[in-house]
Amino acid sequence: MKKEILYNKKSREILLKELQNESFKRITCSFYRYTTIKELEKFRDTLYREWSTLKIYGRIYIAEEGINAQLSCPEQNWELFKNNLQSHNSLKEILVKVALEEGESFYKLTIKIKDEIVAYGIDKNEYDMDITGHHLSAKSFNEKLKDKNSLVVDMRNYYESEVGHFDNAIIPDVDTSRDLLPEVKNLLKGHEKDEVLLYCTGGIRCEKASSYLIKSGFQNVNQLKGGIIQYSHDIKKEGLNSKFIGKNFVFDARLSERVTEDILSFCHQCGEPADQHLDCGNDACHILFIQCDKCNLKYSGCCSTDCQDFASLPIEEQRVLRKDPKKIVSKA
Repeated sequence: MKKEILYNKKSREILLKELQNESFKRITCSFYRYTTIKELEKFRDTLYREWSTLKIYGRIYIAEEGINAQLSCPEQNWELFKNNLQSHNSLKEILVKVALEEGESFYKLTIKIKDEIVAYGIDKNEYDMDITGHHLSAKSFNEKLKDKNSLVVDMRNYYESEVGHFDNAIIPDVDTSRDLLPEVKNLLKGHEKDEVLLYCTGGIRCEKASSYLIKSGFQNVNQLKGGIIQYSHDIKKEGLNSKFIGKNFVFDARLSERVTEDILSFCHQCGEPADQHLDCGNDACHILFIQCDKCNLKYSGCCSTDCQDFASLPIEEQRVLRKDPKKIVSKA
């Protein structure tokens, strides 16, 4: 008997229209856990069936080493979803981080089996997930930031740090996770005995990174519990000053959550202060860049006049041109 393949079968246009027509609110959240997961395909299909019933949308990666999830849940199904998490041994008591700002973050459910839940691409002998850094609360992290000898490291890609980061943080100049760990180890060379403070969006990248640094000889490695997302909630709840300034970049349709009103970055087209990321309106380009409101209007949400001209063509003509190897459809 042929195995049923569980995946979305509707077009992007239909799914977006359905999302826009919803009469209820959604809760965007994220969670992760490093834990051994067996029978990956069975686990994947079980989650897909159960979460589809709850009308959950999102992007979930599972691997033998654990789970990494970003998703949105209808508000009326939130308690059912939390109960569902408790029904799976590998997900019981998992820390679920709720987004600061709501929005149309996802429009379909995607659950994929991966080799890693964070694509660092390092050998297994370079880390030990049983030995990771000390998890620090927002208050403890703020306290340790006062020590001028502490080294604060942003464990994200440069384009994420560009719109928001902790003050005085070391910001690696990398664009992919695979380049990050070797670069961080190189930047910290000679500081193996100093206190290291790691942070990332939700905590997952710091887990393996802290283990990697410890295995590399660093003796005092700490990480922000729950990442910037949880930190932002906790400082408000506890009345603490935010040492993170600007926006927190997120990997969904919202692209960011504002933490403070500071604008740290600049429009990539005119150089004026701006911190709104977007994907180029030319789908054949789709480059991620920062654009101010004025340039957004001037270039119709595109990164260049070439992309603007192409995006203004009828869809059918765009499709024909994309298939022509002699035509340049993007200047990015």
